[in-house]
Amino acid sequence: MATIDDPGRNTVTDTAAPPRRSRMRGGLVTIGTVGALLAAMGLTVLGLGAADNAVANYDASSWLWSAARSEMARVNGVTARVDTRMEIPGARRHPMQVTQTDRLLILRDLNTGQVSSLDLATLQITATTRTTPGLGVNVALHEDAAFVVDAVQGVVRQLDPRSLAPVGEPVRYPPGITGGAFDGKGRLWIAVPSEGTVSAVTAAKLPSAPAADGNVSPERVETYTVAEPSHELVVSTLDDGVAVLDRTSASLVTVRAGETARTPLTMSSAGTLPARTSGPAVPVTVGGERRVHVVADGGEVRQFTVPGTGDRLNAAVAWAGRFYCADEATGTVYAFDGAGKLVDTIRGKGLTGPLELDVRENHLFINAPDSSTARVVDDQHRVREVNKYANDVLGGDPPPVPPPPPPPKKPKVGKPSAPRSVTASAGNARARVSWKPAAANGAEITRYVVTGGGQEHQVGANQRAVEITGLTNGETYTFSVHAVNAKGDGPARRSNPVTPTAAVPDPPAAVTAEARPDGTVLVKWPAANGQGNTIAKYAVTATSAGTNAPAGESKKTELVVPAGELEYGTQYAFTVVAVNDKGAGSAASPVSNTVVPFAPPGQPVELRATTVADRPGTIAVQWSPALDNGRPVTKYLVDVGGRVREVTDTQATVDELGDGQSVTVKVKAVNEAGAGPEATTTARTVAPPRVTVTGSSATATAATVTFTVDAGGGQATCTLSTAGEPAKAGPCSSITMPGLKPGTAYTFTVTASNAAGKGTATRPQTTDPLYGVATCNNGPDGEQRTYCNKDVGGRNGNEIFSVTRQDNDKQVGWAKPGTRLKAYCKKSGENVDSWIYNNQKQSTWWVQVEYSGRNYIPWAWLNLEGGDDIDVLPTC
Repeated sequence: MATIDDPGRNTVTDTAAPPRRSRMRGGLVTIGTVGALLAAMGLTVLGLGAADNAVANYDASSWLWSAARSEMARVNGVTARVDTRMEIPGARRHPMQVTQTDRLLILRDLNTGQVSSLDLATLQITATTRTTPGLGVNVALHEDAAFVVDAVQGVVRQLDPRSLAPVGEPVRYPPGITGGAFDGKGRLWIAVPSEGTVSAVTAAKLPSAPAADGNVSPERVETYTVAEPSHELVVSTLDDGVAVLDRTSASLVTVRAGETARTPLTMSSAGTLPARTSGPAVPVTVGGERRVHVVADGGEVRQFTVPGTGDRLNAAVAWAGRFYCADEATGTVYAFDGAGKLVDTIRGKGLTGPLELDVRENHLFINAPDSSTARVVDDQHRVREVNKYANDVLGGDPPPVPPPPPPPKKPKVGKPSAPRSVTASAGNARARVSWKPAAANGAEITRYVVTGGGQEHQVGANQRAVEITGLTNGETYTFSVHAVNAKGDGPARRSNPVTPTAAVPDPPAAVTAEARPDGTVLVKWPAANGQGNTIAKYAVTATSAGTNAPAGESKKTELVVPAGELEYGTQYAFTVVAVNDKGAGSAASPVSNTVVPFAPPGQPVELRATTVADRPGTIAVQWSPALDNGRPVTKYLVDVGGRVREVTDTQATVDELGDGQSVTVKVKAVNEAGAGPEATTTARTVAPPRVTVTGSSATATAATVTFTVDAGGGQATCTLSTAGEPAKAGPCSSITMPGLKPGTAYTFTVTASNAAGKGTATRPQTTDPLYGVATCNNGPDGEQRTYCNKDVGGRNGNEIFSVTRQDNDKQVGWAKPGTRLKAYCKKSGENVDSWIYNNQKQSTWWVQVEYSGRNYIPWAWLNLEGGDDIDVLPTC
């Protein structure tokens, strides 16, 4: 295993290639790129506004990580716009540590452990190196100084940021340190919980050439006692100095200009600090109380409450006279003025999941790595939204953001239970006491209290092992341990009795650890020398960043730590104490190698399978990522109706399943340990529609058919048709067909269509008959007075013909005025003028009527019922 102590594993990349020009979507862009860029890390510049140099480096810019797109976006704080996007292949949905200055950008992928250094003047990768994956290693950068801090091993290594090559010898601390950030004066601050101290490290001056051996090393220049040993410590660096939150004693210690100042705080649950605090006031955020304490040089000056419920508050950040506190449960950032008054609430689309608040370049950047948006706040507290996937840089819409999970139910709150498995082993005038955690009972444990031998020790909630010194050899001691939370002290549990002695065994000479795919960790060591006594057992302690806790005991020279006992994805190292048959324990062994426990991934969540309405035999499957459990999820296995495919995204579309098929959908995630549990749901492919006619009606010239359509999960379109008429499209509920012949029997067909096919149903319907009245009214004078009385030779009103002209030999009869005739259709023919006998009505239209069969009467002599509208009749 290569760690930061293994310089032979560093990869240095030549960056001498000149920049080139490229045109991409979003306009003309200028990009500096070299072959080593892809070879070393696979970074791809996606877009950039034109600039004189390879890539302009704006003073007000900050690089923000987008996990869903696996890319870095450089945001200009002045314009609140992205000017550069850089893809990081292979890092999709990976957590990423981002450290930057005006000249350099250093990335550490928590899932792979890879560290890469990027020169921002040219966007060239200068080097890459490997660290142990997972939480426990962090990278710090200040001007030209870079450090990798291995909190588990207690090793602080300076690197040359140009080559990532080690500079001199590392600074070594006991395992389980915390902190590792620069203050404004360029000092790196490290806290050592096991000693209760904090110290500053200064960087060695870099040699003139990246690979030169300057024979210099970083130095530990200042050390201050800030707490009792084994207290739980949190560090925030200041403009000049450091602030240390002692969670165990509920106090804040500041170190400024060589002077320490302690401020007691009233906290019922654990507080936290930002990694870096700007300005004189230090905010201490207590998530369980939703309260922020503000501490200045003279002590606590105020406290205020953050609105809302739940305990998912990030550490409040001081910026330009205000305090900004993010609630990850709701995606809301609350802003308070110096007096603790709520002055702004920052909400918006996309602020979901983890929220990162970073003060940089006279701006506050609020980034949501899992979404497409960020926010920029200037020193006048103006808030602007940033689209990290800006179309004018690359194009394309952001992926949908899964909805946040419902808030958990509030647990019942009470005092903690007694710690489990309290065990003591004796040493030379000392004893080692360890225990397993107590149940918190709804309120976070803030500390443990160990009493015995006339002493009382308060230790951090994450420090479940303590050395009790100053004991008398030959005297027997028993120790008790109890936990404390916001509700008070829980019951104590006593240890076994031990008798310190000078006759202690030697510790095991070396310890090795192996993380196994089933979630367990195998810890092994050679047998210890009992110095004349028999070794009865070995006690194993697990150390992570800022934490020491018992991992278990074994009578053999190995211990298997059960799956789930250690946090997946977090770095651990181990020490072993040999205990003889007299109950005497050795000193701790040398620390083991660092491992990251892992197991198969969790079950994919929020699995949804839906019908694809516009594609036959197809369903769409989506889910939210599974917990990776310590190793990156490399793929998902999607089983739809027995057809299995592999995908790397959190969605899949599966076709060729057949129409109207109900299928079972199973999805499981795969990582280095194998496949995890599957999530299941069901879906149905689109089926051909089914039509049910519910009714019909008609007028003389139109018919309406009403119906319902089962669209089969698709999107149906509907038409109404009948023989001899063009099909009529309409809504899938009712369609009217006009232009029909009165009094005619029709058979109508309703057709519904979707991606899977068609469904039909028929309905017979006869149009209503249309009648007209033969009309001829006698005139006032002479022959006019009898003109309409009867049929005479020559022409008079209401004559009926077999053709549409007044041919004597084609006349078939005469209708007495007032006769009601059934009308069928209209036909153009000879113009006929009714003159005074029918209100001057004249027309070339003739109407086919029922009279000795179907024959024609001039419309001039026939007044249609219902308004005498000739247009309602179809053409014959």
